[in-house]
This record gives sequence, C-alpha cells and structure tokens, in this order.
Amino acid sequence: MKYITEFRDGELARSLAAAIAREVEPTHEYRLMEFCGGHTHAISRYGLSDLLPANVRLIHGPGCPVCVLPIGRVDHAIKLALQHEVTLCTYGDCLRVPASEGLSLLKARARGADVRMVYSTLDALKLAQANPNQQVVFFAIGFETTTPPSAVAIKQAQALGLKNFSVICNHVLTPAAMHAILAGDGGKLLHGFVGPAHVSTVIGSAPYEPFARDYGKPVVIAGFEPLDVMQAILMLIRQINAGRAEVENEFTRAVTAEGNRKAQALVADVFELRDAFEWRGLGVIPHSALKLREAYAEFDAERRFGLEYRSVPDHQACECGAILRGEKRPQQCRIFGTACTPDNPVGACMVSSEGACAAHYTYGRFREHSDSPLPQAG
Repeated sequence: MKYITEFRDGELARSLAAAIAREVEPTHEYRLMEFCGGHTHAISRYGLSDLLPANVRLIHGPGCPVCVLPIGRVDHAIKLALQHEVTLCTYGDCLRVPASEGLSLLKARARGADVRMVYSTLDALKLAQANPNQQVVFFAIGFETTTPPSAVAIKQAQALGLKNFSVICNHVLTPAAMHAILAGDGGKLLHGFVGPAHVSTVIGSAPYEPFARDYGKPVVIAGFEPLDVMQAILMLIRQINAGRAEVENEFTRAVTAEGNRKAQALVADVFELRDAFEWRGLGVIPHSALKLREAYAEFDAERRFGLEYRSVPDHQACECGAILRGEKRPQQCRIFGTACTPDNPVGACMVSSEGACAAHYTYGRFREHSDSPLPQAG
C-alpha cells in the first residue's frame, strides 16, 4: 500500500478485525501495551478497541514525552523564566503542564515571564542570534525522536560561538521505560507490546530484543495508521498463541533493524547518559535520560544557572502516574472529564496532544464504562 487512504480503508479494517477474532483463543486474555502516544490517539480516534474481541485489551503506556515529565523539571523552566529573566522557548504542549504553586509556563508568561512557543530547536537558536544581549534557553523534551534536532542546535550554537544560548535537557529513553514497566508488578500482566513508530525510525528494532529474550514479551513495531495498529495486534496474537516472543516489524516502510545511524552518531557526540532521572509515574530510573557531554557543557542551562532538581509530588486527585504505568484507564480517575478536561487540565495526561486522557476525552471515550478495572498482579 502506498497511500494514506489505503491505511484507513474500512473494508480492510473489517477484514483484519475478522482475522483477529478467528485467531484469539476464547479462554485466553491478551493484554497488549501500546507504548506510543500516537498509537493511543489512533486507537481512540478510529475506535479500534471496538473492533477487538472482549478478551483483547489495549493498555496505554508512558509514551507521551510531556506526560512523563515530572513537576520538578517544569519548575526548573519556570524558575529560569521568572527569576533569571531568560527567554524560555519550548514546544506548545509544555506550556500548560501544571507545576508547583498552581503555576505553569503559560501562567508564568501571564506574570510577565518571556516564554515563547517554538516549532523547532532552530527557532530558539535564531532567537538567540537575533538577541545577543538576552539569554535564550530551550526547554528540550522528548524521546529519541526529538533528540537529534536538539543535538543539531547545540552543535550549531557552538559553531556560531553563541554565548547566550543553552538547553535544559529532558530527553528520555524508550527502552529504559519499558524495562522499568516489565521489572515491576504490572509487567507480569502484559503479554506484549505494540512498539513505537517514530522512535524506532531512529533507534531501529534491535534495542527491543531484550524484551523478547529476557522477559518473554513479543514486540511488534507498528506505524501510526489504524490498519498498522490492527495488523500489529494480529501479529502479536499469533506470536502469543504460538508461544513465541520475538521482535517483529510491521512498519517496514520506515523502520530498519539498525535505525538511523547518522542520527545516532549525532546524539552520541553531543549527549551522554545521566546516572538517573525521575519520570512521572515511574519514579527514578537509572540510565534513562540524557545530559550534555563535557565538550558542550557551556550550553547546559542546568550548569549555567546552577539549577538543583527537587522532586515534587503530583496533584493528589490526579491518577496520571497510574495511567502512565498502565495500571488504570483514564475513566478510572475520579476527576477525569469533570474537574480535569482539556480546557482545565489537572494532570499532564490531559494537557498533551499525545496524552491518554486527552485522547479519550477528545474522541468521546469518556463515555466508556470505567467500572471494569485492570487485573491486579499476584
């Protein structure tokens, strides 16, 4: 298939749904986690769960980069904007994430902070070039997909000799989060993963091999279109039925085993592993995030402005952490769709365009029954 419309063909979707229904064993339960926020939105937007047998359950994972960012990291950005009077640049989803003391970057801007929404790291770099007397800080977030553009901006800043540009690095790593989920009690309940799409174009399929080999969990990398996801589910079910645990690639039109070697080399040149990093919902995970190498330390905003990290608990009524771990559905949060909506988000999962709560609310899934809890470990 070559065209987007073919990946949204209703007749083909019904055929795949029928194939899934034939393959599933009625006495078996299939609990599959889609890690990527893009998959979560495709599932909600196209109603894919409605096409699946009752014993095939899709569980949302921590695949939204804005959602997994803990409050303490957003506090860093707000502190820079308000107290150090820098020009703080970031992507649009980050602006509304609730932080400490009822603040967000958007509310900090209402207090006079110079907070700018940008579409790319190069927008922030150009702003620094145009305003040499103003410190410009880029609040960098994301998984492996958005890390290479941050590396490009830092290398360009060094080549240009910019002294007023720096980055707060919040880039995190997909395999580390998958390891954390599988190592916990919740991992015992999962039967397989729908592997992320964009991330895999960068890192390739090879990094998922340990999940199949060491944990016995099959992984099928899938594209973002509805038929991609349906085909990946069918491939996972066939693996589970056969007692296999392998890494398979449904998204062959974009993903290879080795990934994008040029992007990997660029990231390796600029960044190195942090010893540990806190994730919302998953806690502190060792070697799960990146920091700037010593050769680029002058562009590290945490060093330049002496920022010290402080962990901050989430809102007591918010179930974002449990949703990110796959332990609860959005509808099982008591404030979902009432106190917490896209217009008035309490948790990051309702803020981000890739968040599970936003997906369920936007596409009407708040009407689904919430009295069917996920099974518990033990």
